[in-house]
Amino acid sequence: MNESSNNNALDTVENIWIIDDDQSIRWVLQRALEKAGMKITAFEFTSDLLNALTASNAEIPDAIISDIRMPGMSGLELTKEIHSKNPDLPIIIMTAYSDMDSAMSAYDSGAFEYLPKPFDINEAVELARRACSSKKTQYKKENVKANADLDKESSLSRESRMYNDVETAISEKEIIGQSVAMQSLFKTIGRLSKTSISVLITGESGTGKELVAKALHTHSPRSHKDFIAINTAAIPKELLESELFGHEKGSFTGAQAQRKGRFEQANGGTLFLDEIGDMPAELQTRLLRVLADGEFYRVGGTQAIKVDVRVVAATHQNLEEHVQNGTFREDLFHRLNVIRLQIPALRERDEDIIVLLDHFLVQASQELQAEKKILSAEVIDYLQTLKWPGNVRQLENVSRWLTVMATGQEVTIEDLPSDLRDSHNKTELDWEKLLYKNMIQRLNRGETRILDTVTPKFESIAVSAALEKTGGRKKDAAELLGWGRNTLTRKLKELNASE
Repeated sequence: MNESSNNNALDTVENIWIIDDDQSIRWVLQRALEKAGMKITAFEFTSDLLNALTASNAEIPDAIISDIRMPGMSGLELTKEIHSKNPDLPIIIMTAYSDMDSAMSAYDSGAFEYLPKPFDINEAVELARRACSSKKTQYKKENVKANADLDKESSLSRESRMYNDVETAISEKEIIGQSVAMQSLFKTIGRLSKTSISVLITGESGTGKELVAKALHTHSPRSHKDFIAINTAAIPKELLESELFGHEKGSFTGAQAQRKGRFEQANGGTLFLDEIGDMPAELQTRLLRVLADGEFYRVGGTQAIKVDVRVVAATHQNLEEHVQNGTFREDLFHRLNVIRLQIPALRERDEDIIVLLDHFLVQASQELQAEKKILSAEVIDYLQTLKWPGNVRQLENVSRWLTVMATGQEVTIEDLPSDLRDSHNKTELDWEKLLYKNMIQRLNRGETRILDTVTPKFESIAVSAALEKTGGRKKDAAELLGWGRNTLTRKLKELNASE
């Protein structure tokens, strides 16, 4: 591309192409982006888009928004094809699939960004603008480097060689979530996977910390080397040093041969240190030295061993509190806490509960060679009200229990494990009965005009719940409440003024 055409590209409005076999998605996106002042061309078939892109008089777009699964060619295959000739063209991948492998495959294929469906229109517009801005920044760099090697491999073209088809990327155990919190986590993991930076994963037991660590390794440049995991809380203190760093023959009673430790086994790859908060103080010092210098000594050894290991640590504990009370080294904490990934508890993403349970029911039916169970509407509503202290692990265990123990194909309340049933019995006094009891109490106290007090409280609770459900998106929250967006805005002002 010559300099004049580059300058022209910088002067025009954003030019975006949309490709999706779903006409309604194309229409919604086109309308929103055109309203934002962008020039839009929409395609139903990938062949039409590729023909338009390779035409002799083709006007290369600033960005492309593509669905991930389409007839004939997937969005990932399309990204690879486009980047083979236009490696710097930003492509946003849309997907309705809520597993992390779909997100990771999008990044692996060289996508600029990953947009989960259903998407917020404002988010889609902002993302399109960022993609176009990225392309225009690239135009400027080309002008500055006009005499540079035009065949120099770009970062996007390198990423496109790491292409993995979404159909084959699904792992034995998936991280699934359509909630705002999980989709945000997927995006962060996608960005981190291309680096070797240290990561600290925090979250309650059973949330899937090791799965996240494996995903960081599997989609990283270290994927051809080993992923080694060790739970520091599960190994006796006197054996943990040898487990981590290995030992020489005769270094202690029972050491009948030289043994490589986990750091050596993970050389070139990733070492996952689970429950790092339980690591003894003396080993924290040794770990800090390895992270700082990249070398260590086996137990009983005299020769320094150099390793190149990416360390991913995890804990369900509050390490800041451990630092304050002196049980965890502050310098080690900062060395590990370069990037922190917080995995939300299951109760914080209740919209994922049924998606996950249905997935686990399919897995359980295949694993146990039994009929797949179907949840009744009453069970679906009830399970989303539980706290799930065991998180995803508890949900997976319940799916196996139901597959074996439920009497019919449809799961009813009576089919649930006794501990879950007991919780249901305790909540039989539903909100209507509680509200009725509260009204009687108010009237017995001699209160009058009680609706003047109760109605704002009820609306405040309903608004808060809707906003939490939608991740703060007012338009979606208003639809859930049966209001218009202007009504919700007015109600928020009224409720804030009354507080």
